Amino acid sequence: MAKDLTEAILTNAAGPAEASDDSGAMKQHPLRGQIEADRYLSSKAAARRRNRGLNVAKFTPPGAA
Repeated sequence: MAKDLTEAILTNAAGPAEASDDSGAMKQHPLRGQIEADRYLSSKAAARRRNRGLNVAKFTPPGAA
C-alpha cells in the first residue's frame, strides 16, 4: 500500500491546481497534503522494517580474545 508518491507530487506541482473546460472542472488535492501523505506513508514503511533504520554492531578491539 505504501506507494512512492514522489513522481506524482512532481507532476502535480508542475501542473495547475485547478482546470476547467466545457466538459467540467477539475481540482487537485493541495500540494502540502500530498507531501504530508508521502511522509506519512514513508514513515509507516520505515516503521515496518526489521531494523527501523538502525544498524547494530558489536565491536571487539583487535587484541581481545
